[in-house]
Amino acid sequence: MNLVDCKSALKTLKSGLPIIFPTDTLPAIGCLPKFSKTIYEFKKRDRDKPLILMGSEQKQLIDFVHESAKEDYENIASKYWPGALTIVIPASEKQTTILTSNDRTLGLRIPNSYIAQSLMRETGPLLTSSANISGFKGSITAEGIALDFPSLGILGPIPWGERSGQASTIIFWKKSGDWRLIREGEVLVRELY
Repeated sequence: MNLVDCKSALKTLKSGLPIIFPTDTLPAIGCLPKFSKTIYEFKKRDRDKPLILMGSEQKQLIDFVHESAKEDYENIASKYWPGALTIVIPASEKQTTILTSNDRTLGLRIPNSYIAQSLMRETGPLLTSSANISGFKGSITAEGIALDFPSLGILGPIPWGERSGQASTIIFWKKSGDWRLIREGEVLVRELY
């Protein structure tokens, strides 16, 4: 297993390679936004499936949100983050170079994980996906993930500690005050009901 600390992880990410790190739900594979193609290659992921931009705090992600959705973003994010909620929202016109979706939206999340937040305080936001080969369930332990991704750095220390093992809830912003459920997960979003 290729165990790395935050300093080594930052060096690896700057070189263009992704790393594996824990979150509060499932372990993630993440890269600096300009290197998003590497996640698709390592995961064997269909390019039509977008990635999620994770950050360490709400203000780190606000510049990625389109002006029309900022108020709703701030209201939902302040209630449910950090936590297992992914918010799919129109992307700011200034940030379209990092988009991995075809509809000019971006999934945003702040995990409730000290290790993940510490990493992203150093690196800035990371484009992420679950740390598994696409189409396969994958492991939730560092040891199991190392078998699927033997060449990638895995952020230590391990063991990582408690995670839910359940995917995040995903909601989609339609218009002011109007959110839709895309995937039911760990978080129940009262504003949907």
